[in-house]
Amino acid sequence: MTMPDSKDVSVDPIMLELVDEAGRTIGTAEKLAAHQAPGQLHRAFSVFLFDPAGRLLLQRRALGKYHSPGVWSNTCCGHPLPGEPPFVAAARRTAEELGVSPVLLREAGTVRYNHPDPQSGLVEQEFNHLFAGVLEQEVRPDPSEVGDTAFVTPQELARRHERAPFSAWFMTVLDAARPGIRAVTGPAAGW
Repeated sequence: MTMPDSKDVSVDPIMLELVDEAGRTIGTAEKLAAHQAPGQLHRAFSVFLFDPAGRLLLQRRALGKYHSPGVWSNTCCGHPLPGEPPFVAAARRTAEELGVSPVLLREAGTVRYNHPDPQSGLVEQEFNHLFAGVLEQEVRPDPSEVGDTAFVTPQELARRHERAPFSAWFMTVLDAARPGIRAVTGPAAGW
């Protein structure tokens, strides 16, 4: 099998919005370049979806992902396209990755962090918009994005987190989203 000449294939790079410390857009950068050390501060989003019983849907990232492959993480995460509102991006990527549309998706705050990934050497330097919602459909994951899924209670999450690898950003975004999560799940769910 022969590979096509580069002149025969046009692949547009994925661009991200660069932001300042207040989350104001200041430019764009190619996705991989924004994640190379020391990292460039860029806009991201993280989604936390719960079933009607209040269990969190986790995903294990597909093994083919260039960044953090095979680790567990929140329901969905990613980057808005330049000019795309984070809420729209969160809903779009949830549909693309998991084949579902969340119900009652609501903003759950923002968090800024800098997490180097020791495995890949890439850096998550992000201004992250957080969302929480309810899922009332069966997930249909895209295998190029998602390796596995699991619904967990807070106690099951704690046990899984002790024994399985999770994304570098997971606990930071979960902790920051907890007030918004409680508004969606109610205090009895224990989040």
